[in-house]
Amino acid sequence: MKNSIILIVLIFLFSSCEKDFLDEKPEDFLSSANAYVTYDDFSASVNNLYFLVRRQYYSRDEERPFDFLYGTDIVYDGEPRNSDRHSFMENAYNPASDIPTVHWNLLYKTISEANAIIDRSENSQMTESEKLEILAQARFFRGFSYRVLAYMYGGVPLVTSEVTEPKIDFVRASKEEVLNQAVSDLEYAAQNLPGIDETTDGRVNALSANHFLAEIYLALGQNTDAIAALDVVINDPATELMRERFGTRANETPGDVYWDLFRRGNQNRSTGNTEAIWVIQFELDTQGGGLQSGDRGGSYMLERHHAPLNRLGAFSSWPVSDYTGGRGIGWMISSEFFSNTVWGGDASDPDFVNDIRNANHNFVREYNSENTVALAPGETYSTEDSPTIREFYAYQSKVTTPYNHPDGLFRNENFGLTSSAGGTYTDQYMLRLAESYLLRAEAHLSNNDPQMAAADINVIRQRANASLATASEMDIDYILDERVRELGVEEKRRLTLMRLGLLYDRVSRLNPYYVEQGLQPHFNLWPIPADEIEGNRGAELEQNPGYPN
Repeated sequence: MKNSIILIVLIFLFSSCEKDFLDEKPEDFLSSANAYVTYDDFSASVNNLYFLVRRQYYSRDEERPFDFLYGTDIVYDGEPRNSDRHSFMENAYNPASDIPTVHWNLLYKTISEANAIIDRSENSQMTESEKLEILAQARFFRGFSYRVLAYMYGGVPLVTSEVTEPKIDFVRASKEEVLNQAVSDLEYAAQNLPGIDETTDGRVNALSANHFLAEIYLALGQNTDAIAALDVVINDPATELMRERFGTRANETPGDVYWDLFRRGNQNRSTGNTEAIWVIQFELDTQGGGLQSGDRGGSYMLERHHAPLNRLGAFSSWPVSDYTGGRGIGWMISSEFFSNTVWGGDASDPDFVNDIRNANHNFVREYNSENTVALAPGETYSTEDSPTIREFYAYQSKVTTPYNHPDGLFRNENFGLTSSAGGTYTDQYMLRLAESYLLRAEAHLSNNDPQMAAADINVIRQRANASLATASEMDIDYILDERVRELGVEEKRRLTLMRLGLLYDRVSRLNPYYVEQGLQPHFNLWPIPADEIEGNRGAELEQNPGYPN
C-alpha cells in the first residue's frame, strides 16, 4: 500500500509538469541561450564580423583572397597548374568548385551572425546607446555582404532573420531586391555609425557606410543619390588626400607621397593619414593579429603572389628584402595592359614618365646589380628587355615592404629572408578617399555630367603629377583605367567589373591569357554553388544561365 501511494504521487508529479521541465538552463557554460545578453557579449560577436571580413579578403589562405584579382584585366597566373588561380576557367567556375562555394559560405556566415546580433539585441541587457552602436555595425556588415552577393551571383536568397531550425526551401530574390536590402542596411549604418574622427582605427564609420551605399545606389541607377552620399564622404572636414610626404619613411629616396601610403605604419588615421577611411588591421606577434615576425602565417600573402620569383643572374641571392620583391614567387603576373598600356605604352608618353604612380619605386621595372631601384652605379636590368616570365616582370611595390621586413624573417645580416617570408606586412586599405573620388566621377558620368566626372578624376591625377583629363575623354573605360592606375592590386577588381557587368568585356579585350583559358560571357556572374542547390530540397534554387545545374 505504501509503495502504491508513492507511485501515484510520482505519476501525478510527472503528469503535471510543464513541457520545459527537461529544458536545460545553462548557468556555468556558454550556449546559444546565454551568449547574447550583455554589451560585452554582443561586442565579441561584432568583432567576429570584422574577423570574417579579414578572413574573406585578406587571410593567409593561399588562394581565396586573391579571387578578386585573378581572372580580371590586370593580372594572370604565372603557374597555371590547376584552376585555383582562375586558369582552366570552366573548371574554376564549376558550381562545385571552391571559388564560388567558399565566398558564398563566408558571405552567408557573416549575414547569419549579423542576423543573430540584430534579432537578439531587442531582449538584451544593453542600454539604448549600446544597442544602437551594435546594431549599426551589424547592419553595416549585413549590407556589405549582400552587396557582394548581388554583384557576384545576381539575385540570391534574402535572409534577414536568424535561422534557428533547419530550412531547405530557400528561393532567390531578384538582384534589385538584394541591392535594396543592402541599401536599407547601409542607410541605417550611415545614419547611426560614429563619425570617422570619433572611432578607432579599423572600425567602420559613417563615411565607409556612405561610400558603399553610394556604390549600391549607382548599381540601382540612383545617380543623384550616389553623388549626395559621396559628397558626405569627400566634403567631411576630417578627410583629405595626402599630398605631401609623410610617415615612417618620409625622408627616404627614391619616394613620394604615393609610395608613403603603402609603407609599414602609415595606413591608419592615428598616424596622420587623412586619406584612410577603412583600414583592415594586422598586429605583429599578437594572438589573432595575423602577422608573425618569423612567418607569413596569418598574413595577406600579396607579396608572395604578385612579386616576381627573382632568382636569375644578378638576383641569385633571392629572397632578399629589397626591390626585387621580398619573397615573391611570380604567380600573379601583371598583364600587358596593367604594366604598360594603361600608362601610355612606353616612355614616349609623358605620363609614363611623369605619373608618380608609375615611377620605378612604385611600379618596379628596372633594377641594378645591387638589387635596388635607385639605379646607382652597376649594370641595369629592365623588364622591357626580357620576355615576361615568372622570374622577371613589372610589379607594384605596394605589395611588399622593401628593406623593412620584420626582423624575425631575416636569416642573416645580408638581408637574406627565410622561406617563411612572403606576406604583406602592412595594414590594408579596404577603402581610402581616392576611391571615393573615382566612384563620384563614375556617378557624375552616369548622370550625364562628364565635366564634373573629369574634375573628380583630375583631383587624383593632379596628386599623381599626371596630365589632366578632359570632359571629352570621359567614358566608363577611362574611369576603369584610372582605377587601375590609382588602386592597382589594392582594389577588389572583380567586384568593380562584376558590379558594372563588364568583366567579360574588359578581360576579353585587355587580358588575352584568360581568353585562351576559356573566358565566357556568362562569367560576368558566378554560379550558385552546387551544394546549395542540391541541399535545398524544399524549393528550386535556380542556377545562373550558362552553368550546369
